[in-house]
Amino acid sequence: MARRLTLEFLKTEAGSGAVLGLAALSALVIANSPLSSDYFALLKSEHVLQVGPAILEMSISEWIKEGLMAIFFLVVGLEIKYEILRGELSDPKKLATPVLAALGGMIAPGLVYLAVVSALGGPTQGWPIPLATDIAFALAVFAMVARGLPSSLRVFLLTLAIVDDLGAIALIAVLFSQGVDWVPLAWVGALLAFGAVAAQWKKVPSPFWVLGFGLVWWLTVEAGLSTSLTAVAFAAIVPIKERRDKQAPLKEAMHDLHPYVAYIILPLFAFAKAGVSFAGIGLEQAAAPLVAGIALGLFLGKQAGVLAMAWLASALKIGKKPTGATWLEVYGVSLLCGVGFTMSLFIGALAFPGAIDSPEQVEVKLGVLGGSILSGVLGGVVLALAARRRKELAEATANTVA
Repeated sequence: MARRLTLEFLKTEAGSGAVLGLAALSALVIANSPLSSDYFALLKSEHVLQVGPAILEMSISEWIKEGLMAIFFLVVGLEIKYEILRGELSDPKKLATPVLAALGGMIAPGLVYLAVVSALGGPTQGWPIPLATDIAFALAVFAMVARGLPSSLRVFLLTLAIVDDLGAIALIAVLFSQGVDWVPLAWVGALLAFGAVAAQWKKVPSPFWVLGFGLVWWLTVEAGLSTSLTAVAFAAIVPIKERRDKQAPLKEAMHDLHPYVAYIILPLFAFAKAGVSFAGIGLEQAAAPLVAGIALGLFLGKQAGVLAMAWLASALKIGKKPTGATWLEVYGVSLLCGVGFTMSLFIGALAFPGAIDSPEQVEVKLGVLGGSILSGVLGGVVLALAARRRKELAEATANTVA
């Protein structure tokens, strides 16, 4: 059951990569077309949500970032909980190598970023941007080029990306939740505590969790806290045990929400955040310290940190290399971890708040796109070559035996 759910997750994530790519490409095209002003004006336009006396007003860009992306983080939280309790992360031996690799993949990019911007005189607060891995894009590239490679590499990549997401969420909570209103936050804590108790009762129906999440989300926005944190916290209290109708709320929510996240929410976020107008951008801005720091952090830092820690875990016998995989194949996966697209853009929007077409946001997008494209292309090439080499060796062995 655990393996089937994980494979369904992989299939949906990989399949949504094409939709994400199309959304990002569309945003780039529109941002550099006669519709550019309309595109940015639409994203900046304010819209109100009113439920009785309660009112929330945010721009479309903010509704996507704080509203729709909260559902994305809820699904990520559900995935993390499931993998820890029932999936690949439940086995400490399988967990050690990707977890250590993920830690290396978070530390090294930050250090590369800080080294680059310090040398070039850039802003240091952007160091968390190259730390994240985009699960959907990374798995999409892997699925396109990795036919014939061990399935253990997919599990390694997914596990690593899960830990990456958890680390990114923790950073978002610590670094980007200032000016918190403690009264609504106290209500959030009380509701989460009540939900944790209610989760022990098998008769709790699904609408309870839907309404509960909506209320927790609203109070989180009112508190001024990043909705990503409470979304993951809410996921932690969703029951994994089956109810009397034989349905587990956690599995039901993962199954029902994930296609919407993969094919609607993430593409919408990509469309809202990937649009960068190249009008007036000269070589100086394209090579700005912020751009270089992010791009090199993703491209160089990710591959170095992931591969080094995976090798170290294997050398010290703390963990094991993915079953049946070669180090060339592990290196290819390490490169794919530098595809930081969605999460990096999300963190970039928090690290440099302001207009979506501000100079800082333009540079964040240029850096994320540059580093992600380099990582994805080279990672795909390495894995394709590794798959071809594996196929040729298999054919040579078969001919020898014949």
